[in-house]
Amino acid sequence: MKMVSAIIKPFKLDDAREALSDIGISGITVTEVKGFGRQKGHSELYRGAEYVVDFLPKVKLEIAVDEALVEKVIECIISAAATGKIGDGKIFVSDLEQVVRIRTGETGNEAL
Repeated sequence: MKMVSAIIKPFKLDDAREALSDIGISGITVTEVKGFGRQKGHSELYRGAEYVVDFLPKVKLEIAVDEALVEKVIECIISAAATGKIGDGKIFVSDLEQVVRIRTGETGNEAL
């Protein structure tokens, strides 16, 4: 089992959710986050004064999937979230040692 974490632009969330749903992903966790990468934030003008915004709003998706679906999930997120501009985000994949469904006590792939 793997945990796929993706940091994407907030306005791409609905596209990514729909695309994941289309390939059969039924569970996803979404968190509003702030951060920056190579784009290093940006400047904004407010009431004549310039402000530097270091942390940009992003959305973090977390999807626990069977190992066989990892590449499909990654391709799905890339196609749904890519704009071709800087700041599109990143995808991280990590191992999940154990998953337990609290309600039934099921473990492993059955818990997904």
